[in-house]
Amino acid sequence: MARSLRGGSAIRAFNVAVDVLPEGRHLTSHPMDLLKPLIALLAIVNPIGVVPFFIHFTQAFNRAQRQRTIRISAFSAFCVIAISALAGLKVIEFFGISLASFQVGGGTLLLISSLAMLNAEQADTKPSDLSEGDQKVDAGASIAVVPLTIPLLTGPATISTIVIYAEKTRHAWELAVLVGYGVVIGLVVFLVFSASGRIARVLGRTGINIMTRLMGLILAAMAVELLADGLVKLFPVLASHLAR
Repeated sequence: MARSLRGGSAIRAFNVAVDVLPEGRHLTSHPMDLLKPLIALLAIVNPIGVVPFFIHFTQAFNRAQRQRTIRISAFSAFCVIAISALAGLKVIEFFGISLASFQVGGGTLLLISSLAMLNAEQADTKPSDLSEGDQKVDAGASIAVVPLTIPLLTGPATISTIVIYAEKTRHAWELAVLVGYGVVIGLVVFLVFSASGRIARVLGRTGINIMTRLMGLILAAMAVELLADGLVKLFPVLASHLAR
């Protein structure tokens, strides 16, 4: 009798865990879910936060050189996002990494990036990026791709975010939407860099820092959500505790 009761309790706990698992949740299971990747990308890329770097690197450029740098940076940002959306999952499968593990790792990376942004630092950057850019400018090399696009605009946090959301797609049009968000990010980068002088005058360093911290707060919330989803997939027993 006691054994059957314990068996019944185990079955009920298992059913509860299955019911609350987000495994089958699609990118479009809720209207706002479709916008989450775009919100996350805008927060991570944060082109306004890169404006001081862009002005610093291009201060000796003429108008034609600056416009060329803007075009290449915007297109490169689109390419990083599009390639991550289309080929990211294949790379993970090639290395035999589970999506749940990648989701936990990506969520942790996003959380670390958001903490840096809350300190008014651009995500995925380090002090050597500035000196590397200066060396390229002095040597006459293009800074549009490295370090301006990678890692100042897009880096590991951007790539992991796109791959995680690509895994949630169930239809070709949803994947096309993710690639389309790459176009949106490219256009935003183009517009922000084109108006970098006016943005710097209007916002100043303080205003840019406030924007960066705001983006960091949004990113931290989304990182915790991704972490929670990944942990529940890795440890289903957590779902039963959350359901109580």
